[in-house]
Amino acid sequence: MNATMQTSSVSEAQQSSHSYHPAFSGTATTTPSSHAPIKSRPIAATVVLFGGLIALVLGLFLSINFGAADISFKVVWQAIFQFNPELTDHQIIRELRLPRVFGGAMVGASFAVAGAIMQGMTRNPLADSGLLGINSGAGFMLAICFAFFPGLPFMSVILFSFVGAALGAGLVYGIGALAKGGLSPARLVLAGAALSALLSALAEGIALYFKIGQDIAFWYAGGVAGTRWDQLQVMFPWVAVALVMGIVLSRSVTMLSLGEDIARGLGQRTGLVKALCAIVVLILAGSAVAVVGAVGFVGLIIPHLTRKLVGVDYRWIIPCSAILGALLVIFADIAARMVNPPEETPIGALIALIGVPFFLYLARKERREL
Repeated sequence: MNATMQTSSVSEAQQSSHSYHPAFSGTATTTPSSHAPIKSRPIAATVVLFGGLIALVLGLFLSINFGAADISFKVVWQAIFQFNPELTDHQIIRELRLPRVFGGAMVGASFAVAGAIMQGMTRNPLADSGLLGINSGAGFMLAICFAFFPGLPFMSVILFSFVGAALGAGLVYGIGALAKGGLSPARLVLAGAALSALLSALAEGIALYFKIGQDIAFWYAGGVAGTRWDQLQVMFPWVAVALVMGIVLSRSVTMLSLGEDIARGLGQRTGLVKALCAIVVLILAGSAVAVVGAVGFVGLIIPHLTRKLVGVDYRWIIPCSAILGALLVIFADIAARMVNPPEETPIGALIALIGVPFFLYLARKERREL
């Protein structure tokens, strides 16, 4: 009887035209502890994972090899595996290009997984840390940090970024909840856009008043050029723990993506799951913003692409999103160095060239479905 009720609930959720259901397509599988069908493509997901890892390794070597200084692949190989601190080319590889490429990979994975969890948890196809005020909140707190507490270690900077991310998310959801008719994807995005503009204006005002514009200009432009090993040493444990938590929570996120009532009926403690998911999102987005600044749309584009490739089972979506997000940022960084050499174009601007049309397409599609 329980199995019949669960299947009936899933069917009702899929028939609702006023809720977000991320592309139910592919091979139907069944969760171990329930009989609710979750459509996924495990073979395609395996191909994405292994193919993405191969492409990621290739992208890492291309990014390390490419730059203002013309360094051969042989020298790159020697700098990585036979480092000689007396050679300038080896120092460039070790101290500039390696932390840059590893930072880009971690940032891309962080933004993508944060977006995937947000979209699954809220059933909002427009959810992204950049669109819902998380990135701007983190940037606002970074401006306060540089203005009032200059010289803080990077660990403290990341903590400020976490607080700002939580502030931005809380204000956006609070403003959206005050709207007549409750929360909706469109209202959340509008609230996020308004709050992002406000927080960005306040941060710029702080920067002008305290004359720290140059200190935070890098974070607003968005880029990985200034990434250092000490930043990565602080960032890596946070990101690693958050990614593992995201994978552990992936089955629960899949249940939430079917609807909160269904998830509760399947035995999920939805309040606890949402709280843990929110913590993961804030850690991932806050860490990424602290390193590269306000790079948006990674968390919007990658989860949608991943669902098209692997289906709607978040046990596949989250790891695949991490790989594809890392690929996007790494190759965007390579492109940023090719647009106007030797100058570098902010990767945030390049990704926005893809992200803005994609966002408009999703917003129009969502409007047609409502």
